Amino acid sequence: MSCPGLYCGRVLLPDGSLSDCGPCPRGYRRNESFVCVECSDIPSLYDWLYLGFMVLLVLVLHWFFIDMVSVRRSFNKDIISLHAVAFAEVFLASVLTLLISHPMGSFYIYNCKVRSIKDWYTLFHNPTPNYEKKVHCTQEAVYPLYTTVFLFFGLCLVLMLIIRPWACRKFLPRQSKMSIYAAMYFIPILVLIHALIGGLLFYSFPHLVLILSVVSCAAHFAVKMDQSISSLILTTVSEPRNVVILLGHWCLHAYGIVSLTQLSNPHLHPLLILLVPLPAAFYVLTARFTDPNKSHF
Repeated sequence: MSCPGLYCGRVLLPDGSLSDCGPCPRGYRRNESFVCVECSDIPSLYDWLYLGFMVLLVLVLHWFFIDMVSVRRSFNKDIISLHAVAFAEVFLASVLTLLISHPMGSFYIYNCKVRSIKDWYTLFHNPTPNYEKKVHCTQEAVYPLYTTVFLFFGLCLVLMLIIRPWACRKFLPRQSKMSIYAAMYFIPILVLIHALIGGLLFYSFPHLVLILSVVSCAAHFAVKMDQSISSLILTTVSEPRNVVILLGHWCLHAYGIVSLTQLSNPHLHPLLILLVPLPAAFYVLTARFTDPNKSHF
């Protein structure tokens, strides 16, 4: 009754017999007896953090392009309104994704536990018994972490095309429409990236969040003309836009720490969040030592 390969299984038929070896239906995965059983695991904290990372990725990119096309170095009512509209789009897409996912109409989901990176690429593990005919058993072994992200991206794009044009017409009608064009590019790119390297992202996203938050924080400070300590501190605390950007970097950095540690040690890991301001403080204190005009070789 065994099946070849890592993912081939048998489906229990209505008459009580078992089918031939093949791919398990969506939402099912074979057990130790090579029978396809319905996924009934509860997503772990890491699984939820991965889905949250995908949500934050879209939201941050929306905000980045809205801020970039506005060509303003300070907040006003129109820009804040566009940011709020983008947040509403992503939030609504997240809620609809959970409601549509199985079980429909609820805010919780069942999943198949991720066991290894192979689970994300079942296409490359179709067995060929006795080197003869290949048995195609490609399936979503990480249900629903793979397809749910695609559903979320699609809903984000649809909701943006429905809601954003009305908001852009009311707020910054000249510049803000470019944020729509940008999203029509970066969302399909995210879909392609997730389709190709979704498994790699699943295992590496905590490190990516930490690295990108530090790099983007340094880039934010680096664009300022005056790199003195007093100027960097003054422009950060005196301008609301800079305060919000810095707090956003800190939140992302904290998210990366929580994703990496999963707070498995409740006595030590929460204390690591106190290190969140360290990259910004390090840049401010050491920026004057990196001035090229002061380098003599």
